[in-house]
Amino acid sequence: MSESSAGATAVAVSGLTKSYGSTKAVRGISFEVSAGEVFALLGPNGAGKSTTVEILEGHRTADSGEVSVLGFNPSTAGREFRDRIGIVLQESTVDTAEVTVAEALDTFGAAYRHPRDRDEVIELVGLTGKANARLKSLSGGQQRRIDMALGLIGDPDLIFLDEPTTGFDPEARRAAWEMIKGLRSLGRTILLTTHYMEEAEYLADRVAVLLDGRIVACAPPSQLLGAEKSTSTVRFGLPAGAGGADLPALVAGEVQIEGDIALVSTDRPTALLAELTGWAVERGLELADLTVSPPSLEDAYLQLMGYDGEGDDAT
Repeated sequence: MSESSAGATAVAVSGLTKSYGSTKAVRGISFEVSAGEVFALLGPNGAGKSTTVEILEGHRTADSGEVSVLGFNPSTAGREFRDRIGIVLQESTVDTAEVTVAEALDTFGAAYRHPRDRDEVIELVGLTGKANARLKSLSGGQQRRIDMALGLIGDPDLIFLDEPTTGFDPEARRAAWEMIKGLRSLGRTILLTTHYMEEAEYLADRVAVLLDGRIVACAPPSQLLGAEKSTSTVRFGLPAGAGGADLPALVAGEVQIEGDIALVSTDRPTALLAELTGWAVERGLELADLTVSPPSLEDAYLQLMGYDGEGDDAT
């Protein structure tokens, strides 16, 4: 399987709509995904993510709009298109737990004309030594890795990852992230849906946020808030006997006190820190647990959830 060409467009969506009866699930969305890009679709349940992805995979047809995936119309494409995509669903795609890891991959791999080496895939998903293990003997996290392996066995150019690390412990999730980054380094294109903001922030080149069937923002994670809203949070423990009014003026005017912890949101963290630490040094005080946190994707996402859509349900 040839690697995707850098700079090419892997997915192009224009004016996509889909309704179920009177429910408008997707309302005229447009976006593009470049070859070799990790693109995340975010949004609450019912925002239209699943419908959009199912249309891109060819499992649903659009009511209107244009969709191109690897140059194909997925609703009418045949085996050549199927050979070039991989799908990792939220739930296991293996019907029986009696088969072994190797048997499951061999069975799924037989559906592709140019499958990837089975043992290589097993190693890639972190299941080395488990080829002969029956699926029923695997932990929940290991079974989720099998789902990932099944999506990769066809050596796809484009991989759809639907909540890929659900059920993973923190260590397994980090390992999965590194695997996904490795696929990107090979030129694979990845379209990711996730509810983990940290996951999207770590993996995605760009994110699109859906709400009520519309895209309300589309940008790299670091740019989603916009420069004018890029506020940092300064957090520190209040020195014994000090209150908010005792802090320097630049801090006192913006501080929020939660127990013995002070929080300050600022778009001038360097100036604020200089005044705060200078104040503490003059008084011989220590500022326990002093941290500066830049705005996160989660901050941006929660702010965007205040977007005033039309209120219809979506899927």
